[in-house]
Amino acid sequence: MRRILQLAPALVLLAGCAPTAPVAAMPPSSPAASASSSAAMPPDPRPTRAGQCPYLSKQEAQDANGQHVTAVKLSADQSTPACFFYRPDGSVQLSVRVYTGTSAIAKALVDKAAPVDTSNPADQPAGWKGGYQPSADGVVYAVAKAGSAVIVTSNQKQSIKARTVAEKAIAALKL
Repeated sequence: MRRILQLAPALVLLAGCAPTAPVAAMPPSSPAASASSSAAMPPDPRPTRAGQCPYLSKQEAQDANGQHVTAVKLSADQSTPACFFYRPDGSVQLSVRVYTGTSAIAKALVDKAAPVDTSNPADQPAGWKGGYQPSADGVVYAVAKAGSAVIVTSNQKQSIKARTVAEKAIAALKL
């Protein structure tokens, strides 16, 4: 308490030194820069509960990815949950993330998953744009259209498997 009382006169003097004219805030350098900031980006989804994926059945995931699915888990942080499909050994073989919101964030999510500078261009289904590339554990296929993004990761190296899953999810959700 004694320190606060000793500092009070100095704070009053400093407050009097404030400029009288308001300082203009600096605008963001570009819309893309502000949209791709991590503050505006939703967090990466995490599997939190067992359930059925509302836009991709267990059988469709098995058929597309070529591996038996023993469990499906969903994220809890979105209105359209991310779906995680598991192999018999307990590891994730396939995940599908769907985002609906602003166009800038949809594009930023796709660029985060499959950066434009390093990935191959992806343009399927028609009207969707993004990229695909190998990852340490398999492949990622990420596309956006307007305010929607679909990001598929697979433990398989063939991008056609992840693309097929993205197409099925987009069709089921009528995006």
